[in-house]
Amino acid sequence: MPMSTEGAGGQRGRAFEHPVAFWLGTLACTVGVLLHLPMYLGARDMGYELVGMAPDPEMIGGMALIVVGLLAVVYGVVPTGSREIRRTAARIRIRALDDAPIGRAHVALLLVMAVAVTIDVMKPTTLAFVVPGFAHEYGLKSPGNPHGHIPVSWLPLSGITGTVIGSWVWGWLGDRIGRRSSILLAGMLFVTTSICGAMPGYIWNLGMCLVMGMSAGGMLPITFTLLAETIPARHRGWLMVLIGGDIAGAYVLTSWLAGWLTPTYGWRILWLLGLPTGLLFIALNRWIPESPRFLLALGRREEAEQVMARYGATAGEIGEDEAALGSAVGRGSYLHLFRRPLAGPTIALTVLGVGVGLMTYGFQLWVPTNLQHLGYSAVQSDYVVRNAALLGLPLTVLTAWMYGVWGSRKTIIAVAAATGVTLMGFVFAGDALAHETTLLSLLLVVPLSGVSSVVAVMIAYAAEVYPTLVRSRGTGLAAAMTKAGGVLILSLTVAAAAIPSITTTAVIGAIPLFLAVLMLLWIGPETRQRRLEEISRGVMVVES
Repeated sequence: MPMSTEGAGGQRGRAFEHPVAFWLGTLACTVGVLLHLPMYLGARDMGYELVGMAPDPEMIGGMALIVVGLLAVVYGVVPTGSREIRRTAARIRIRALDDAPIGRAHVALLLVMAVAVTIDVMKPTTLAFVVPGFAHEYGLKSPGNPHGHIPVSWLPLSGITGTVIGSWVWGWLGDRIGRRSSILLAGMLFVTTSICGAMPGYIWNLGMCLVMGMSAGGMLPITFTLLAETIPARHRGWLMVLIGGDIAGAYVLTSWLAGWLTPTYGWRILWLLGLPTGLLFIALNRWIPESPRFLLALGRREEAEQVMARYGATAGEIGEDEAALGSAVGRGSYLHLFRRPLAGPTIALTVLGVGVGLMTYGFQLWVPTNLQHLGYSAVQSDYVVRNAALLGLPLTVLTAWMYGVWGSRKTIIAVAAATGVTLMGFVFAGDALAHETTLLSLLLVVPLSGVSSVVAVMIAYAAEVYPTLVRSRGTGLAAAMTKAGGVLILSLTVAAAAIPSITTTAVIGAIPLFLAVLMLLWIGPETRQRRLEEISRGVMVVES
C-alpha cells in the first residue's frame, strides 16, 4: 500500500507510490556518488586535478549503483494511472480562496521552493566559476591559454543544452506524472550528477554536465507551476517573483563558495556540492504537496481535497465557458501552445526568453573569465561578481512589489528595458573598466540581478497564463527559451573558437532585450490578482 505521511496542517496524504523503492534508490544513488570521492581525494597532492587518470573500480561500481538507484527512484515516485487523464475531472474546478491569509502550509511550501530554486540555479551558475579551472586542467583554449586546440566553450554549451532539454522534458513530465513527482526526480538528479566533479576525462565531464543541465532545466518550471496552483491569487504573483528572484541569491552564494573553496579544493568541489544540497532538498519532501488539479485529473478526489484543505481551496463544477476552454486546449501537448487561443502569449514569451538567454549566457556566463582577461585575479573576479550580486538583491524585492502592485506585463517590460540600458554602459566604458572597480561593480548590479528578475517574472507569468492541462508544458517552454538563446550564443562561441569580450557580450545581450520589450508592448495579457481560470478564459476570448 502507498505510504501516507503527516503533512503541514495536520492533513494526511500520499507521499510516494512505492516508498521502499524510493528510499532504497536514494540510498543506492548516495552510496554511488560517495564511491567517486576516493579518486578525487587521492589527487590532493596534485591540486585535485584528475586529468589523464582512468576510472578506478570504486568509481565504476558507483556508476552502476547510481543507474540502479535512479530506476528505483522513478518507480517509487511515478503515480499509478499517470498515462491517463480521466474525463470525469474535466468539469471540476479548484477555486482559490483569494481572501484567505497565507497560512503555515503556504509558508512551508514557499521556503522549500526557495531552497529548490537556489539549489537549481546554482547548477548553471556554477559553470561560470568552473570554466577557468576546467580550461587550465585540460589545456583548453581560453583567455588564459590562447594556444589550446579545443575551445573551453564546449563545457557551458553542454550544460546549457541540457537545461533546454530538461525544461522541455520536465514540462511534459509535470503534466504527465505530476508536479511533485517531477520535482523529486530533478532533485535526485542533483545528487547523482554531482559526480561530474570526479570525472577524470574531458568527454565524461561534458556528458555529465549535459545531464546535470537537464536536472537544472527541469526543476524551475515545475516549481513555478506548483506554486501557481497552490498560492491564492492575490498573493500568487509577487510571491512567485520573490521566490524566483532568489536566482540572484544563488549567484551570490555560488560566487562566495567559489572564492572560498576553489583556491584550496579546485574547481571540482563546486560540482561535488550537488550531493549535500540535493540530499537536503530530498529531506524536505514532506512539505512538497502534489497539485490538487493533477490529483483530480487522475480521479483521486479524496487526496486532492486533503491537499486543498491544507492550502485554503475548494472544488466545484466549472461553467460552460471554462469547459469550452478545456475543449479548445484538448488533452494537452506542446503543439497546442502555438495554436489559438494560446499562440499570442507563447510568441511573446518565446521572444523574451531567447533574449534573456542571449544576455545570460553571452554576458553573465563569461563575466568571471572576462574580468580575469581585464587583469583581475580569479579570486578578485569572484568577489567583484559577488559584491555586484549582493548590491542587486534589493532589486528582487522591488520587482516582486512591482509585479503585485503594478502588474505583470508592465513589470516585465520595465525590468527588461532597464537591464538593456545598463548593458549599454559596458559598451561605452569598454576596457576602461579594468581600472574602475567601483564603476564596474555598480554596472554589474543590474545585469547580474536584473536578468534574474526578468527570468523570475517571465516564468511566473508563464505559470499563470496557461490552462492546467498544459501549464507545466507552457512553463517548461518559457524556461527552455531562456536557455535556447544561450545555446545559440555558445554555439557561435565554439564556432569562433574564442571567448567574446565583455563589450561584445553586452551588445549581444542588449539588442534582443529591447526587441522583446517592443514585442511585449503589443502582446501579452495582464494576470495581476486574477484566478488562473479567469486568466485562461481571458486569453481564449482575446485570441478567438
